[in-house]
Amino acid sequence: MLSDSRNLIFVGMPGSGKSTVGVLVAKRLGLGFIDTDLLIQQKAGCTLQDIVNQRGYLALRLVEEEVLLQLNVEKHVLSTGGSAVYSDAAMTHLKMGGIVIFLDISLDTVASRIGDYSLRGISKRPEQSLIELYEERSALYSRYADITIQGDALSQERVCEVLIERLSAYHAH
Repeated sequence: MLSDSRNLIFVGMPGSGKSTVGVLVAKRLGLGFIDTDLLIQQKAGCTLQDIVNQRGYLALRLVEEEVLLQLNVEKHVLSTGGSAVYSDAAMTHLKMGGIVIFLDISLDTVASRIGDYSLRGISKRPEQSLIELYEERSALYSRYADITIQGDALSQERVCEVLIERLSAYHAH
């Protein structure tokens, strides 16, 4: 499938399935898996929510950018944080070695999956509503995406299968 050394980079809103689908795809394709949120927490020595609470959402984005720019891996599935797309430098770096997959879900699906998003360590302006955040990020996800998968009506296993089918077609070009 990925006969070359490229990575698969998942982007999308919290709750879109980046980590869950990412693990499924990594297992199916025999690739490594990295959840960049975990790398950020490891580097910062605290949770994403602690970073936001103590230092603000921009501090989280800076740590995230630093972690993404330091990533130098091949043949991995990368589940990025929802705010990775705010860093053009980081996304350019990731795209050089990979294919960006946007797991697109509706605002209603985001809301039902993440529930009380104040507990999720989401990088957003304090006064920003979920709908404003959704609209702002959707445009960025679409800008960087090589492949977009609409996941609202699909199980995470089906999203994995659809992606693998789309990758075959993507590589045929």
